[in-house]
Order: sequence, then structure tokens, then C-alpha cells
Amino acid sequence: MPLGAYIRFKVFDQPVDARRPRQVKRPVKDHQALANVLGELGKSRIANNLNQLAKAANSGSLPVDQDVHRAILESCDSIRAMRNLLLTALGLKPKSYISDGGENAA
Repeated sequence: MPLGAYIRFKVFDQPVDARRPRQVKRPVKDHQALANVLGELGKSRIANNLNQLAKAANSGSLPVDQDVHRAILESCDSIRAMRNLLLTALGLKPKSYISDGGENAA
């Protein structure tokens, strides 16, 4: 019996097996998929681009024309793809999204 378990038993009159078991870590299912998504995140400039967009939106200087709209939709698609890769690497099933041209894309 470990010392900590013995002390708990004596101090709190708590049986040794009454403790909650530790949460089991789930191993990565696909290391290659995880490497792919980390590589995509590393070469993307998402944080910098989002910061620039937020600054422009807050100042009211963000003109939203067709090019900007298309770029935002492409960025959403890229982020969705990275999310799906990460979920797959973690052994989870990604949700499928149906694109309707960006009008109601999640």
C-alpha cells in the first residue's frame, strides 16, 4: 500500500479503493494526420490575419467586396479542413458541413 493511501486510510478512515481512478489519457490515433494539421497550422498566418481583420473591422476601414468575401470563405474552408484533420488525428469523427456558398456556413 502506498504511503499516501495508508495516510488517507488512517486520517480519514477512507478505504483504499474508494478513491476515484485517474483519467486515462487517450493516445493519438493517427500521428501522420496530427503532423499534417500541425504543419498546416504552422505555415498558416491565421493569427496575424485575424488580428488585421479585427483591427480593420473595429476601425470601420474593412471594405467587404467580392474578393474579401471570397477570401473569408476560403479561410473558413481552410480552418474547417484543419479542424477535421485534428479531430481525425484524435480519433474523433468530424462533422460534415454542407457549403451553401457561404451564406450560412458554420
